[in-house]
Amino acid sequence: MIHQGRASLGRVLDNLGSTLLEVACGDADLVEEIRNVVIHDPLDGSPPPRQALVLGVGLQHPADIATLVTDLGDHGAAGLVVRSPVVVDDAVRAAVSATGVPVLGLTSRASWSQLTALLRAQIAEGDVGVSEAETLGGMPSGDLFALANAISTLLDAPITIEDRSSRVLAFSEGQDDADPVRVETILGRQVPDRFARLLEERGVSRDIQRSRTPVHIDPMPYDDEQTTAPKVALAVRAGDEVLGSIWATVKEPLSAKGSQELQEAAKLVALHLLRLRAGADVERRLQADLVATALEGGPGALEAVDRLGLLHRDYLVLALAAGRLPEGADGGGSSAAAAGGRAQRAAEHQRTTDAFAMHLSAVYPRSAAAQINDVAYAIVNVRGDRGSASHRAEHVVGEFLERIGDDTPLLVGIGTLALTRSDLTRSRAAADRALRVLRAGRTGRRVAVIDQVHVDALMLELADLSADRDVPAGPLARLLEHDERKGSNLVETVDTWLNSFGDVTAASAAVFTHANTFRYRLRKVAEVGGVDLDDAEARFALMLQLRLLNQHSFPSTDPRPHTRNPAE
Repeated sequence: MIHQGRASLGRVLDNLGSTLLEVACGDADLVEEIRNVVIHDPLDGSPPPRQALVLGVGLQHPADIATLVTDLGDHGAAGLVVRSPVVVDDAVRAAVSATGVPVLGLTSRASWSQLTALLRAQIAEGDVGVSEAETLGGMPSGDLFALANAISTLLDAPITIEDRSSRVLAFSEGQDDADPVRVETILGRQVPDRFARLLEERGVSRDIQRSRTPVHIDPMPYDDEQTTAPKVALAVRAGDEVLGSIWATVKEPLSAKGSQELQEAAKLVALHLLRLRAGADVERRLQADLVATALEGGPGALEAVDRLGLLHRDYLVLALAAGRLPEGADGGGSSAAAAGGRAQRAAEHQRTTDAFAMHLSAVYPRSAAAQINDVAYAIVNVRGDRGSASHRAEHVVGEFLERIGDDTPLLVGIGTLALTRSDLTRSRAAADRALRVLRAGRTGRRVAVIDQVHVDALMLELADLSADRDVPAGPLARLLEHDERKGSNLVETVDTWLNSFGDVTAASAAVFTHANTFRYRLRKVAEVGGVDLDDAEARFALMLQLRLLNQHSFPSTDPRPHTRNPAE
């Protein structure tokens, strides 16, 4: 046995699925708890503990997999992990169906040691009373600076550890001996753009991404007077996924021993990076669960608000989401491209949510934000500033949108002031309504308080109630039918007249028509539509139906036909 703890298989897959694990057969969501992680030994006849996730090292043949699944089902195992690609035949499917034990695949070229360490970390999330700090490879989990120093000692060279976007995550001591580009990189915590472009132009970045051994980089011009020192870089991988890279400033190419040591160190760096990412994902999910519980109300709302560190009164709910996606954002017709596009947007949404939470925390010390589906919700304590809370929030959100620029089409709806926890649900509903109006694109705004778009929100909701009707009814239906059949413009006439408060002169000028002709058309509206335009109720009904007409796309109805009969 490797470890004892508690975690659901679904949550483990949420953390590690895109990197290390995939479901080959079965339903992982049915496994509510993992208590152990064990390695299958065919020479050991002792049964595995119940609710254990079994690592089938060296297991490949479908018949062997089916036999082991059947055996594991008798002992209540949580699942079986084998090396990908997993061959699933009818025998495997039958065994999985009969036992409920899912079969998972470990990504090609990922190590069992990586999986074991990460599974142990995931199960440890459920442990209570564990006081000792977790270590990976003898280093405190997530302490990349200590790891960078250890690698630096092994190679006798300054080290930086970078992520996939060339942001510096950690660096070793002794950087004074490095070159100017290294100093600038560390000070800015990012590889300088001009050096990054140079690496791209010379194919160095491509070589690092493709190679599984260290890549030696000869000196390159840094500016008019200086050149860079020789470097060695190695991609940090988990299976086929590149997590980042390790860079060493060297005086000469690495020896075979040094190259091997760097490759071994990269495996340990991968474990730490995966642990950091998994930990961040766990924290995000916990935050999202608490925010969702607080917004939904009910018996768990009180505890959720307390755990979020919010005060017990005076809240405001903000709802942030992307506007309409540009054409082709789903990746065209390719399913793989579409999946990639969705994954990229999900990552961008999460980064935006993190930035939104950071911006709000600088203004509202007590706030909490989380991504729930495609909307980032924020709950902020407004510290009793009831009179101008919405106006202040609008200003704060406007500053955030200005800082991130127009490249990201974001919209923010601001709800009503919630005086107590029980009002949070109402504030969230108001924020959703304001956001929906913004997404409909009828205001031209990027930020809206519900009070500012209340009527627009009502019209959208009224349109929802009438959405089951195929076409408008009553006078408007008769006018639409006449316009379509005769090529006239009676709907436009009455719409313009109503919008002009019954002023024939202003209405006729708006449609470039003589006033007498316009009066004739109005008489025709009353005749064809069977409506008394002197009746206030009839006028209101027509105006309301015309507004709803703009919310729906009715078949075979165009309120403004392209071909009109001037006589009508």
